[in-house]
Amino acid sequence: MKPTRAGKTENISVSMPADLISELRSRTGRRGLSGYITEAVRHQLAMDGLAEIVTSHEEEYGALSEQEIEAARRELFGEEDSQDTGRNAV
Repeated sequence: MKPTRAGKTENISVSMPADLISELRSRTGRRGLSGYITEAVRHQLAMDGLAEIVTSHEEEYGALSEQEIEAARRELFGEEDSQDTGRNAV
C-alpha cells in the first residue's frame, strides 16, 4: 500500500553518516529518499507512542506479563507466540 502524501511539506537539513546515506540512495534512488525517511520517521513516532502507552500502563498497573506482551505482539504484528513456535509442529 502506498502511503498518502501529506498536504504541505517543508524542507529540512539532516546530518547523517555518509555510509548510511549511500545505502539509502542505493535502495531508494535519489527521488525516493524523502519518502523513505518520512515513512521511517512515521514508524518511529508510532513506536514512541506505543512506548508511552506501555509506560503509562505499567505506572498504573505494574509490569506487563510475558503473556500480555505476546498477545500485544500478535495483535500488532500477527506473529505467532515465540514460546509456542515449534512445539506443535507436525
